[in-house]
Amino acid sequence: MLKTLFTTFLLLAHILLLAQNQPYNLVIKGGHVIDPKNNIDGPMDVAIKEGKIALVAKNIDPKQGLQVVDAKGLYVTPGLIDIHTHHFYGTNMDQTYMNGPNAFPPDGFTFRNGVTTVVDAGSPGWRTFPIYKRQTIDASKTRVLAFLNISGEGMRGGNYEQNTNDMDSKLSANTARQYKDYIVGFKVAHFEGPDWTPVDRAVEAGKLAGGLPVMIDFGGSNPPLSIEELFFKHLRPGDIFTHAFGQLASREAIVDINTKKVKPFVWEAQKRGIVFDVGYGGISFAFSQAVPALASKFYPNTISTDIHIGSMNESMKDMLTTMSKFLAMGMDLQSVIKASSWTPAQVIKHEELGHLSVGAPADLAVLGVRKGKFGLFDYTGYKIDTDKKLECELTIRDGKVVYNLNGITTPVVLPRTATTSRPATH
Repeated sequence: MLKTLFTTFLLLAHILLLAQNQPYNLVIKGGHVIDPKNNIDGPMDVAIKEGKIALVAKNIDPKQGLQVVDAKGLYVTPGLIDIHTHHFYGTNMDQTYMNGPNAFPPDGFTFRNGVTTVVDAGSPGWRTFPIYKRQTIDASKTRVLAFLNISGEGMRGGNYEQNTNDMDSKLSANTARQYKDYIVGFKVAHFEGPDWTPVDRAVEAGKLAGGLPVMIDFGGSNPPLSIEELFFKHLRPGDIFTHAFGQLASREAIVDINTKKVKPFVWEAQKRGIVFDVGYGGISFAFSQAVPALASKFYPNTISTDIHIGSMNESMKDMLTTMSKFLAMGMDLQSVIKASSWTPAQVIKHEELGHLSVGAPADLAVLGVRKGKFGLFDYTGYKIDTDKKLECELTIRDGKVVYNLNGITTPVVLPRTATTSRPATH
Protein backbone atom coordinates (compact mmCIF):
# COMPACT_ATOMS: atom_id res chain seq x y z
CA MET A 1 0.00 0.00 0.00
CA LEU A 2 2.78 2.43 0.97
CA LYS A 3 4.72 1.48 -2.16
CA THR A 4 1.68 2.22 -4.35
CA LEU A 5 1.14 5.59 -2.69
CA PHE A 6 4.83 6.48 -3.09
CA THR A 7 4.74 5.54 -6.80
CA THR A 8 1.62 7.65 -7.33
CA PHE A 9 3.29 10.57 -5.56
CA LEU A 10 6.33 10.26 -7.87
CA LEU A 11 4.12 10.28 -10.97
CA LEU A 12 2.19 13.34 -9.84
CA ALA A 13 5.39 15.17 -8.88
CA HIS A 14 6.93 14.38 -12.26
CA ILE A 15 3.87 15.65 -14.16
CA LEU A 16 3.84 18.82 -12.04
CA LEU A 17 7.53 19.40 -12.77
CA LEU A 18 6.98 18.94 -16.51
CA ALA A 19 4.06 21.37 -16.45
CA GLN A 20 6.16 23.99 -14.63
CA ASN A 21 9.03 23.67 -17.11
CA GLN A 22 6.83 23.69 -20.23
CA PRO A 23 4.57 26.69 -20.80
CA TYR A 24 2.03 24.85 -22.98
CA ASN A 25 -0.13 21.80 -22.37
CA LEU A 26 -0.23 20.98 -26.06
CA VAL A 27 1.60 22.10 -29.21
CA ILE A 28 0.27 21.25 -32.68
CA LYS A 29 3.24 21.18 -35.04
CA GLY A 30 3.61 21.35 -38.80
CA GLY A 31 -0.02 21.72 -39.86
CA HIS A 32 -1.68 24.01 -42.39
CA VAL A 33 -3.92 26.28 -40.32
CA ILE A 34 -7.20 27.52 -41.79
CA ASP A 35 -8.77 30.13 -39.48
CA PRO A 36 -11.22 32.23 -41.53
CA LYS A 37 -11.93 34.81 -38.82
CA ASN A 38 -8.25 35.71 -38.55
CA ASN A 39 -7.48 35.31 -42.27
CA ILE A 40 -4.93 32.58 -41.60
CA ASP A 41 -4.41 30.09 -44.40
CA GLY A 42 -0.95 28.56 -44.30
CA PRO A 43 1.66 26.64 -42.30
CA MET A 44 1.42 27.50 -38.62
CA ASP A 45 1.82 25.89 -35.22
CA VAL A 46 -0.77 26.20 -32.45
CA ALA A 47 -0.09 26.15 -28.71
CA ILE A 48 -2.74 25.45 -26.05
CA LYS A 49 -2.64 26.30 -22.36
CA GLU A 50 -5.30 25.54 -19.75
CA GLY A 51 -8.04 24.92 -22.30
CA LYS A 52 -7.43 28.11 -24.31
CA ILE A 53 -5.56 29.02 -27.49
CA ALA A 54 -2.26 30.43 -26.22
CA LEU A 55 -0.33 31.11 -29.45
CA VAL A 56 -0.61 30.70 -33.22
CA ALA A 57 2.77 31.22 -34.85
CA LYS A 58 5.42 29.72 -37.08
CA ASN A 59 7.93 27.32 -35.55
CA ILE A 60 6.80 27.00 -31.94
CA ASP A 61 9.43 24.95 -30.11
CA PRO A 62 7.87 21.52 -29.50
CA LYS A 63 9.88 21.23 -26.28
CA GLN A 64 7.58 23.90 -24.85
CA GLY A 65 4.65 21.50 -24.98
CA LEU A 66 3.84 18.84 -22.42
CA GLN A 67 2.33 16.97 -25.36
CA VAL A 68 2.88 17.44 -29.12
CA VAL A 69 0.62 16.73 -32.08
CA ASP A 70 2.34 15.94 -35.39
CA ALA A 71 0.04 17.64 -37.92
CA LYS A 72 2.42 17.53 -40.89
CA GLY A 73 0.44 17.16 -44.11
CA LEU A 74 -2.83 17.93 -42.33
CA TYR A 75 -5.17 20.89 -41.92
CA VAL A 76 -5.71 22.47 -38.50
CA THR A 77 -9.06 24.25 -38.19
CA PRO A 78 -11.37 25.55 -35.50
CA GLY A 79 -13.63 22.86 -34.05
CA LEU A 80 -16.51 22.38 -36.46
CA ILE A 81 -19.98 23.66 -35.53
CA ASP A 82 -23.01 21.74 -36.81
CA ILE A 83 -26.04 23.99 -36.34
CA HIS A 84 -28.70 21.47 -37.37
CA THR A 85 -28.76 18.21 -35.39
CA HIS A 86 -31.20 16.08 -33.36
CA HIS A 87 -30.09 14.68 -30.00
CA PHE A 88 -33.22 14.45 -27.82
CA TYR A 89 -32.97 10.67 -27.66
CA GLY A 90 -35.27 8.46 -25.61
CA THR A 91 -37.36 5.31 -25.49
CA ASN A 92 -40.84 6.72 -26.12
CA MET A 93 -41.38 5.05 -29.48
CA ASP A 94 -44.19 7.36 -30.60
CA GLN A 95 -42.31 10.62 -29.98
CA THR A 96 -39.92 10.68 -32.98
CA TYR A 97 -37.25 13.35 -32.30
CA MET A 98 -38.44 14.43 -28.82
CA ASN A 99 -37.30 11.94 -26.18
CA GLY A 100 -37.78 9.31 -28.85
CA PRO A 101 -36.06 6.80 -31.15
CA ASN A 102 -35.10 9.03 -34.09
CA ALA A 103 -32.46 10.99 -32.14
CA PHE A 104 -29.21 9.87 -30.52
CA PRO A 105 -26.53 11.02 -28.02
CA PRO A 106 -23.99 13.31 -29.74
CA ASP A 107 -20.57 12.26 -28.41
CA GLY A 108 -20.19 9.07 -30.45
CA PHE A 109 -20.63 10.91 -33.74
CA THR A 110 -19.29 14.43 -33.22
CA PHE A 111 -15.63 14.11 -32.27
CA ARG A 112 -14.81 11.57 -34.98
CA ASN A 113 -15.93 14.25 -37.44
CA GLY A 114 -14.04 17.17 -35.90
CA VAL A 115 -17.31 18.58 -34.54
CA THR A 116 -17.01 20.16 -31.10
CA THR A 117 -20.31 22.10 -30.98
CA VAL A 118 -23.79 21.05 -32.09
CA VAL A 119 -27.03 22.99 -32.12
CA ASP A 120 -30.13 20.85 -31.77
CA ALA A 121 -32.65 22.17 -34.29
CA GLY A 122 -35.90 22.21 -32.40
CA SER A 123 -36.13 18.76 -30.83
CA PRO A 124 -37.21 20.27 -27.47
CA GLY A 125 -39.83 22.96 -26.98
CA TRP A 126 -40.42 25.29 -24.05
CA ARG A 127 -42.30 22.58 -22.15
CA THR A 128 -39.72 19.82 -22.65
CA PHE A 129 -36.42 21.73 -22.63
CA PRO A 130 -35.64 21.08 -18.92
CA ILE A 131 -35.69 17.33 -19.62
CA TYR A 132 -33.44 17.84 -22.65
CA LYS A 133 -30.93 19.83 -20.65
CA ARG A 134 -30.59 17.16 -17.97
CA GLN A 135 -30.62 14.27 -20.41
CA THR A 136 -28.42 15.55 -23.24
CA ILE A 137 -26.71 18.88 -22.58
CA ASP A 138 -25.50 18.06 -19.07
CA ALA A 139 -24.42 14.53 -20.00
CA SER A 140 -22.40 15.34 -23.15
CA LYS A 141 -18.72 16.15 -23.66
CA THR A 142 -19.73 17.84 -26.91
CA ARG A 143 -20.88 21.44 -26.44
CA VAL A 144 -24.64 21.20 -27.00
CA LEU A 145 -26.79 24.26 -27.72
CA ALA A 146 -30.33 24.39 -29.06
CA PHE A 147 -32.92 26.15 -31.17
CA LEU A 148 -36.12 25.93 -29.12
CA ASN A 149 -39.10 24.61 -31.04
CA ILE A 150 -41.97 27.09 -31.15
CA SER A 151 -44.20 24.11 -30.37
CA GLY A 152 -44.22 23.58 -26.61
CA GLU A 153 -43.75 19.82 -26.88
CA GLY A 154 -40.99 20.05 -29.48
CA MET A 155 -40.61 17.47 -32.25
CA ARG A 156 -43.02 14.97 -30.78
CA GLY A 157 -44.48 14.22 -34.19
CA GLY A 158 -47.98 14.04 -35.63
CA ASN A 159 -50.63 16.48 -34.46
CA TYR A 160 -48.40 17.85 -31.70
CA GLU A 161 -46.40 19.75 -34.33
CA GLN A 162 -49.53 21.03 -36.06
CA ASN A 163 -51.14 22.54 -32.96
CA THR A 164 -50.82 26.32 -33.28
CA ASN A 165 -52.45 26.69 -29.84
CA ASP A 166 -49.25 25.23 -28.37
CA MET A 167 -47.03 27.73 -30.20
CA ASP A 168 -46.58 30.35 -27.51
CA SER A 169 -44.15 33.21 -28.22
CA LYS A 170 -44.07 34.51 -24.65
CA LEU A 171 -43.46 31.16 -22.95
CA SER A 172 -40.82 30.29 -25.55
CA ALA A 173 -39.03 33.59 -24.97
CA ASN A 174 -39.24 33.14 -21.19
CA THR A 175 -37.62 29.71 -21.49
CA ALA A 176 -34.87 31.11 -23.74
CA ARG A 177 -34.10 33.81 -21.18
CA GLN A 178 -34.08 31.26 -18.35
CA TYR A 179 -31.63 29.05 -20.24
CA LYS A 180 -29.77 31.80 -22.08
CA ASP A 181 -26.44 29.94 -21.99
CA TYR A 182 -27.89 27.08 -24.04
CA ILE A 183 -30.76 28.36 -26.21
CA VAL A 184 -29.57 30.27 -29.29
CA GLY A 185 -32.87 30.84 -31.10
CA PHE A 186 -36.17 29.31 -32.16
CA LYS A 187 -37.22 26.69 -34.69
CA VAL A 188 -40.24 26.11 -36.91
CA ALA A 189 -40.49 22.57 -38.24
CA HIS A 190 -42.77 20.09 -39.97
CA PHE A 191 -45.83 22.32 -40.09
CA GLU A 192 -48.22 21.42 -42.93
CA GLY A 193 -50.53 23.86 -44.61
CA PRO A 194 -50.80 27.47 -45.86
CA ASP A 195 -50.54 29.18 -42.50
CA TRP A 196 -47.87 31.69 -41.42
CA THR A 197 -48.74 31.40 -37.70
CA PRO A 198 -45.76 29.20 -36.72
CA VAL A 199 -43.27 31.47 -38.49
CA ASP A 200 -44.71 34.67 -37.09
CA ARG A 201 -44.86 33.33 -33.54
CA ALA A 202 -41.26 32.11 -33.72
CA VAL A 203 -40.11 35.51 -34.98
CA GLU A 204 -42.07 37.18 -32.19
CA ALA A 205 -40.37 34.89 -29.66
CA GLY A 206 -37.02 35.91 -31.12
CA LYS A 207 -37.87 39.57 -30.65
CA LEU A 208 -39.12 39.04 -27.08
CA ALA A 209 -35.93 37.13 -26.22
CA GLY A 210 -33.70 40.02 -27.20
CA GLY A 211 -33.20 39.48 -30.91
CA LEU A 212 -32.49 35.75 -31.17
CA PRO A 213 -32.68 34.26 -34.67
CA VAL A 214 -35.19 31.72 -35.94
CA MET A 215 -34.50 28.68 -38.09
CA ILE A 216 -37.22 27.76 -40.57
CA ASP A 217 -37.88 24.26 -41.85
CA PHE A 218 -40.69 25.19 -44.19
CA GLY A 219 -42.68 21.99 -43.73
CA GLY A 220 -45.08 21.52 -46.60
CA SER A 221 -48.12 22.93 -48.35
CA ASN A 222 -50.02 22.31 -51.58
CA PRO A 223 -49.54 24.60 -53.35
CA PRO A 224 -46.23 25.50 -51.62
CA LEU A 225 -45.99 28.71 -49.64
CA SER A 226 -43.92 31.48 -51.24
CA ILE A 227 -40.33 31.59 -50.03
CA GLU A 228 -40.08 35.11 -51.46
CA GLU A 229 -42.82 36.16 -49.07
CA LEU A 230 -41.07 34.27 -46.29
CA PHE A 231 -37.75 36.05 -46.89
CA PHE A 232 -39.06 39.58 -47.30
CA LYS A 233 -42.29 39.80 -45.29
CA HIS A 234 -41.78 37.48 -42.34
CA LEU A 235 -38.09 36.91 -41.60
CA ARG A 236 -35.43 39.34 -40.40
CA PRO A 237 -31.77 39.61 -41.42
CA GLY A 238 -29.97 36.90 -39.46
CA ASP A 239 -32.86 34.44 -39.60
CA ILE A 240 -32.08 31.03 -41.07
CA PHE A 241 -33.64 29.14 -43.99
CA THR A 242 -32.59 25.52 -43.52
CA HIS A 243 -32.89 22.69 -46.07
CA ALA A 244 -31.83 25.33 -48.60
CA PHE A 245 -31.05 22.79 -51.33
CA GLY A 246 -34.15 20.66 -50.96
CA GLN A 247 -36.38 19.84 -53.92
CA LEU A 248 -39.77 18.55 -52.86
CA ALA A 249 -43.20 19.06 -54.39
CA SER A 250 -44.54 20.55 -51.15
CA ARG A 251 -41.83 23.26 -50.85
CA GLU A 252 -40.69 25.98 -53.22
CA ALA A 253 -37.07 25.47 -54.31
CA ILE A 254 -34.39 28.17 -54.60
CA VAL A 255 -33.31 27.01 -58.08
CA ASP A 256 -35.82 27.21 -60.92
CA ILE A 257 -36.12 23.60 -62.12
CA ASN A 258 -36.73 24.75 -65.70
CA THR A 259 -33.94 27.29 -66.16
CA LYS A 260 -31.53 25.68 -63.64
CA LYS A 261 -30.85 29.19 -62.30
CA VAL A 262 -31.00 30.52 -58.77
CA LYS A 263 -34.12 32.69 -58.55
CA PRO A 264 -33.23 36.41 -58.54
CA PHE A 265 -35.02 37.11 -55.26
CA VAL A 266 -32.96 34.39 -53.55
CA TRP A 267 -29.77 36.32 -54.31
CA GLU A 268 -31.42 39.44 -52.90
CA ALA A 269 -32.51 37.58 -49.77
CA GLN A 270 -28.97 36.41 -49.10
CA LYS A 271 -27.68 39.95 -49.59
CA ARG A 272 -30.37 41.13 -47.17
CA GLY A 273 -28.96 38.80 -44.52
CA ILE A 274 -31.14 35.71 -44.72
CA VAL A 275 -28.90 32.78 -43.75
CA PHE A 276 -29.04 29.83 -46.15
CA ASP A 277 -28.26 26.64 -44.23
CA VAL A 278 -27.71 23.21 -45.78
CA GLY A 279 -29.60 21.10 -43.19
CA TYR A 280 -28.95 18.05 -45.34
CA GLY A 281 -31.24 15.52 -43.62
CA GLY A 282 -32.82 12.51 -45.26
CA ILE A 283 -34.69 14.01 -48.23
CA SER A 284 -33.91 17.70 -47.77
CA PHE A 285 -30.89 17.92 -50.08
CA ALA A 286 -30.78 17.24 -53.81
CA PHE A 287 -27.88 17.65 -56.23
CA SER A 288 -30.44 18.93 -58.76
CA GLN A 289 -30.59 22.08 -56.61
CA ALA A 290 -27.07 22.23 -55.21
CA VAL A 291 -25.04 21.65 -58.39
CA PRO A 292 -26.54 24.51 -60.43
CA ALA A 293 -26.54 26.79 -57.37
CA LEU A 294 -22.84 26.27 -56.70
CA ALA A 295 -22.03 26.50 -60.40
CA SER A 296 -23.33 30.07 -60.26
CA LYS A 297 -21.35 30.70 -57.02
CA PHE A 298 -24.40 30.69 -54.78
CA TYR A 299 -22.83 29.17 -51.68
CA PRO A 300 -24.59 28.22 -48.44
CA ASN A 301 -23.81 30.46 -45.49
CA THR A 302 -23.67 27.46 -43.17
CA ILE A 303 -23.08 23.75 -43.75
CA SER A 304 -25.00 21.44 -41.43
CA THR A 305 -26.16 17.85 -41.37
CA ASP A 306 -29.66 17.53 -39.90
CA ILE A 307 -28.20 14.33 -38.49
CA HIS A 308 -30.56 11.77 -36.99
CA ILE A 309 -30.88 7.99 -36.99
CA GLY A 310 -32.29 8.01 -40.52
CA SER A 311 -30.06 10.52 -42.28
CA MET A 312 -26.79 9.21 -40.84
CA ASN A 313 -27.38 5.84 -42.49
CA GLU A 314 -28.59 7.24 -45.80
CA SER A 315 -26.85 9.57 -48.25
CA MET A 316 -25.92 12.25 -45.72
CA LYS A 317 -23.68 10.11 -43.42
CA ASP A 318 -21.98 12.81 -41.33
CA MET A 319 -20.51 16.32 -41.23
CA LEU A 320 -17.33 15.55 -43.16
CA THR A 321 -19.19 13.70 -45.92
CA THR A 322 -21.50 16.69 -46.28
CA MET A 323 -18.53 19.07 -46.43
CA SER A 324 -16.83 16.79 -48.95
CA LYS A 325 -19.85 17.07 -51.23
CA PHE A 326 -19.51 20.83 -51.32
CA LEU A 327 -15.81 20.49 -52.11
CA ALA A 328 -16.71 18.13 -54.95
CA MET A 329 -19.21 20.66 -56.31
CA GLY A 330 -16.51 23.34 -56.55
CA MET A 331 -16.62 25.17 -53.22
CA ASP A 332 -13.06 25.90 -52.08
CA LEU A 333 -11.76 24.39 -48.84
CA GLN A 334 -11.42 27.73 -47.06
CA SER A 335 -15.08 28.57 -47.79
CA VAL A 336 -16.19 25.11 -46.66
CA ILE A 337 -14.31 25.48 -43.38
CA LYS A 338 -15.71 28.98 -42.84
CA ALA A 339 -19.27 27.73 -43.44
CA SER A 340 -18.64 24.98 -40.89
CA SER A 341 -16.99 27.03 -38.14
CA TRP A 342 -16.79 30.82 -38.02
CA THR A 343 -20.02 31.69 -39.85
CA PRO A 344 -22.16 29.31 -37.75
CA ALA A 345 -20.64 30.83 -34.61
CA GLN A 346 -21.71 34.28 -35.80
CA VAL A 347 -25.19 33.08 -36.78
CA ILE A 348 -25.88 31.66 -33.31
CA LYS A 349 -24.29 34.70 -31.63
CA HIS A 350 -21.51 32.70 -29.99
CA GLU A 351 -18.56 34.54 -31.44
CA GLU A 352 -16.22 33.12 -28.80
CA LEU A 353 -16.35 29.94 -30.93
CA GLY A 354 -15.30 29.03 -34.44
CA HIS A 355 -11.81 30.56 -34.51
CA LEU A 356 -8.28 30.23 -33.14
CA SER A 357 -7.74 33.65 -31.61
CA VAL A 358 -5.55 33.78 -28.52
CA GLY A 359 -7.78 33.31 -25.49
CA ALA A 360 -10.51 31.48 -27.39
CA PRO A 361 -11.69 28.05 -26.18
CA ALA A 362 -9.26 25.44 -27.52
CA ASP A 363 -11.67 23.56 -29.75
CA LEU A 364 -9.82 22.33 -32.86
CA ALA A 365 -10.06 19.76 -35.62
CA VAL A 366 -7.08 18.24 -37.41
CA LEU A 367 -8.29 17.10 -40.83
CA GLY A 368 -6.75 15.08 -43.60
CA VAL A 369 -7.74 14.87 -47.25
CA ARG A 370 -7.90 11.28 -48.38
CA LYS A 371 -7.14 10.77 -52.08
CA GLY A 372 -8.86 8.05 -54.05
CA LYS A 373 -12.00 7.31 -56.03
CA PHE A 374 -15.22 8.12 -54.23
CA GLY A 375 -18.89 8.33 -55.12
CA LEU A 376 -21.12 10.86 -53.36
CA PHE A 377 -24.85 10.45 -53.85
CA ASP A 378 -28.13 12.03 -52.76
CA TYR A 379 -31.43 10.44 -51.75
CA THR A 380 -32.60 10.30 -55.37
CA GLY A 381 -29.61 8.11 -56.27
CA TYR A 382 -27.85 10.81 -58.31
CA LYS A 383 -24.10 10.44 -57.86
CA ILE A 384 -21.08 12.64 -58.40
CA ASP A 385 -17.53 11.30 -58.45
CA THR A 386 -14.63 12.86 -56.59
CA ASP A 387 -10.97 12.08 -55.93
CA LYS A 388 -10.86 13.44 -52.37
CA LYS A 389 -12.73 13.26 -49.10
CA LEU A 390 -12.19 14.93 -45.75
CA GLU A 391 -11.22 12.74 -42.81
CA CYS A 392 -10.71 13.65 -39.15
CA GLU A 393 -7.36 12.71 -37.66
CA LEU A 394 -7.74 14.38 -34.27
CA THR A 395 -10.22 16.49 -32.31
CA ILE A 396 -9.51 18.74 -29.34
CA ARG A 397 -12.29 19.99 -27.07
CA ASP A 398 -11.46 22.55 -24.37
CA GLY A 399 -7.77 21.78 -24.76
CA LYS A 400 -8.11 18.02 -24.36
CA VAL A 401 -7.66 15.39 -27.06
CA VAL A 402 -11.03 13.66 -27.38
CA TYR A 403 -10.47 11.78 -30.66
CA ASN A 404 -7.21 10.52 -32.15
CA LEU A 405 -7.55 8.31 -35.23
CA ASN A 406 -3.95 7.31 -35.82
CA GLY A 407 -2.11 8.23 -32.63
CA ILE A 408 -0.49 11.45 -33.89
CA THR A 409 0.12 12.80 -30.37
CA THR A 410 3.24 12.12 -28.37
CA PRO A 411 2.56 10.51 -24.99
CA VAL A 412 3.17 12.42 -21.79
CA VAL A 413 6.52 11.04 -20.62
CA LEU A 414 6.27 9.46 -17.17
CA PRO A 415 9.13 8.11 -15.02
CA ARG A 416 9.81 4.38 -15.26
CA THR A 417 8.89 2.62 -12.06
CA ALA A 418 8.17 -0.92 -11.04
CA THR A 419 4.54 -0.38 -11.98
CA THR A 420 5.14 1.31 -15.36
CA SER A 421 8.19 -0.49 -16.74
CA ARG A 422 6.39 -3.54 -18.10
CA PRO A 423 3.92 -3.31 -21.01
CA ALA A 424 0.38 -4.46 -20.49
CA THR A 425 -0.28 -8.05 -21.49
CA HIS A 426 -3.99 -7.77 -22.23
